[in-house]
Formats: sequence, structure tokens, C-alpha cells
Amino acid sequence: MPAYEGLTPDVVLDVLDSAGWRGDGRMLGLNSYENRVYQVNLEDDSVVVAKFYRPNRWSDAQVLEEHAFATELSKREIPVIAPLAAGNKTLHAFGGFRFAVFPRRGGRTPELEDEKVLEWIGRFLGRIHAVGATARFSVRPPLDIEAFGTEPRQWLLDSGMIPPDVLEAWESVSAQALQRVQDAFNLAGAVRGIRLHGDVHAGNVLWTDRGPHFVDFDDARMGPAVQDLWMMLPGDRQGAVRSLKALLDGYRRFHDFDGRELALIEPLRTLRLLHYSAWIARRWDDPAFPAAFPWFNTQRYWQDRILELREQTAAMEEEPLPLP
Repeated sequence: MPAYEGLTPDVVLDVLDSAGWRGDGRMLGLNSYENRVYQVNLEDDSVVVAKFYRPNRWSDAQVLEEHAFATELSKREIPVIAPLAAGNKTLHAFGGFRFAVFPRRGGRTPELEDEKVLEWIGRFLGRIHAVGATARFSVRPPLDIEAFGTEPRQWLLDSGMIPPDVLEAWESVSAQALQRVQDAFNLAGAVRGIRLHGDVHAGNVLWTDRGPHFVDFDDARMGPAVQDLWMMLPGDRQGAVRSLKALLDGYRRFHDFDGRELALIEPLRTLRLLHYSAWIARRWDDPAFPAAFPWFNTQRYWQDRILELREQTAAMEEEPLPLP
């Protein structure tokens, strides 16, 4: 049965009502593939965002660890969107669905070409990491080569979803790329892992006239600090150098940055690409995925991934960005 079979608008309202949030019937589905997320108007004229967790992805303990981290940051007046509590709980269950409710906070996409915007984002990332470095996740898995590279690669090889005529080429180039990732991590040495947001891109940073706020800690993990920085950088090297300086100008006001981690930017990008293909493949029985990614199981898709991994292997041979 698909993960969200039966999650109709009436069911959404019933589920929210079970925890004390009474909707007035108005709701809007928000863009999310991993979970199902709805903006819901309540009878008291307030508006909340309800997030229904995908079954079998995170355990209750792992979700609660994410909630605790976001709540800790919010209590320190760092602009993150933390879950609302009802009955002293932030994770609720009803009718076979697990869900959390968040305050609605509007905003627009940040202008990442503006160095002042990047410095502002960097300041808050530094504050998030300063808190993240004070403790460890105990049940959420780390962002490492096994979880984001070795395991998803093997899953794809075993899945039968890669067309036979490109399977050998993909197997070879992905093995080469993964070996280069391992070499880069070995060369960087014992880089410290801290609690991270884990998925800081422009879509998860909402900008207002009062500055940024960070949403969706669903991918929070232990990992190197640079994971929360590199997706803010443009693709060209000159632009990346300039943007990195602006980010770190703000970041270093609140937290130290280990320059060795700059050598992990391209390896982390490579791991994300491998993980992304496996993520789509694992969700293929969810009707939302074939509709959103109709090109996924085509020969052209995998030919493009082979080229992409070759380019990444070459990129990992280049000198890392200089530390500003």
C-alpha cells in the first residue's frame, strides 16, 4: 500500500483535531515529496503547517531527537521553525499517521548573489553549529560514506532499476567516484562531526526583511560543518570563492571553521548525487514519484548520471577552494 494512501483532506482535519488543532476546512498542500505537508487554517484564525512523516524512515526516537534540536535552537533565539507542543508532546500519532505541527512562517528565497545576505546566513549557521557542537545525536545516523555512498550504490545495483545496457558503465564510474570520495576523507583526517541541519539549500532558508529563518530539520544528522555551507555556493569557482568568504565572515563570529573541510565539498556533493538517485528509486511505489520524476527510469537519465559522476571524479582531483 502506498505510504499516504487514505490521507484525504477529511483525514488531515481529523488527525489534527485529535491533538487539539481544529481546522476550519481550508488547507493547502505544500511542496514535499519525502513527507506530506499541509498548510491548515484553524478555527481561531491562526495558520499552522502539519507534517505527516513517511512511514519506516525515521523511528519515533529519531524524530524526537530532531524536534529536540530544533527546539533547543529556537529557545536560544536562533531563527529556526521548531514544532509546536500539545499535551507536552511534539510528535503525535492518530489513524496510522505520525505527524507534527509547526507555526507558519512566510518568506522568500534568499538572494544568494548578495554578499550581505550570505554573511547574515553565515552568522546564523555559525550559531546553529555552536549549539550543535555542544552535544551529539544518539539515535539519528551520521552523514558518512557508508550511509550516503556505499549502501545506496549497492542498493541501486541490486534493484534492477538501472537499464542493463548502461549498468556496467554506471557500476564502474560510481566505484571510481566513491573511491575518490574515500581518498578525500582519508586525506582530510579526523574532521569533527557535529549536529547539523543537514540540508541547507535556498529552499530551506526563508528570507524576510528581518533576515533568514531555517525550516525543515528532517535531514538533521551528525556530520562535518561544511555540509551546511556548500549548497549556498554557486557552481563557478570564482563565485564560490567570493560567496564562501561572505559566509565565513559571518560564520566565524560565532563558531570556528576547520579549513580542512573545504576539501570535502566535492566529495559531499558526490555522495549527495548517489544518495539522490537511490532516494528516488526507493520511493518509486509512491505515486507522487513517477509523476514528479518521469524521466528517472530511462536510459537517458542514467547516461546523464554516468557523465555527472565522471565530472565529479575530475572535480575531486582539483584543488579545494582556498580558505578565506
